[in-house]
Amino acid sequence: MNIENLKTFITLSELKNFTQTADRYYIVQSTVTNRIMELEKELGKKLFIRNRKNVELTDEGHHFLTYAKRIVALEASAIEELSTLHTFSETLRIGTVNTVYDCFLMHPISSFMEQNPDISLKITIDHSGPLLRMLQDGTIDLAFSYVPLKKAGFHCMPFDTDELVLVTAPSHTEFSKGILQSQLPEVHYLYCNFLIQDNGVFLRDLFPKNYSFAFEIDKLTHLLYYLLQGFGSSFLPKKLVENYLADGSLISIPLIDFEAPLMHSFLIIPEAKEKNPAIGRFLETIDAQKEVSDPETEEPA
Repeated sequence: MNIENLKTFITLSELKNFTQTADRYYIVQSTVTNRIMELEKELGKKLFIRNRKNVELTDEGHHFLTYAKRIVALEASAIEELSTLHTFSETLRIGTVNTVYDCFLMHPISSFMEQNPDISLKITIDHSGPLLRMLQDGTIDLAFSYVPLKKAGFHCMPFDTDELVLVTAPSHTEFSKGILQSQLPEVHYLYCNFLIQDNGVFLRDLFPKNYSFAFEIDKLTHLLYYLLQGFGSSFLPKKLVENYLADGSLISIPLIDFEAPLMHSFLIIPEAKEKNPAIGRFLETIDAQKEVSDPETEEPA
């Protein structure tokens, strides 16, 4: 399967315009058409519906798009790995959801780079679903996910448990003593469906059916800026906002007649890579960082 045809297919699916796709690759429009026709002939399926105004993916095109992206990513990963063979002793490819990265991985990654300059690090930040697909495709070596992977050949273990807290700017005092579930639509809620698990559904189900949020974003940590600017309220992991709660930049709103679920994150490693020295050293760095952040209190003499 020609990789250039796949890349052209992916770009056309995003731009939905043959001329713009041709300009992206500095080729003529007929070349784009030929590449798509070659791909459709090879697959035996129509990938696009074309008319004078629009270019849209067919159902088969939507289904194939995920695989096309994975094939292109796998090729890029192979090229990167080969290119580092004579520069670094090893490449460690880490996939993580955004919140785990911000709460737990930034400092360990810095320490790991300082202690292991001979190891090349590749960090991918994405949602749990794509990360699990990349892990199974072999384009990342380990994943930190909110969704467990229960599949032979992979070791999935609990990484952390956190609670969700409803937070807002201290200027919003109308619900400082607590809020009922029925009052949630009154708080100008900033929404992020950040979990594929039950928790993501839980947050939306707290609101009336077909409720329209005034603001939605797909990266949980990006909500912080708007909350700190005084816009509305949102559920966020406690460990993500504990410093802001401590210094008074944000306040938490008590929940009166309902509870927020716990957030469980998982570390997933292919069994074939469990003894990989670089992975072992990276996990040791995380453990060391956790000990610094949460030192055990000594028993009084």
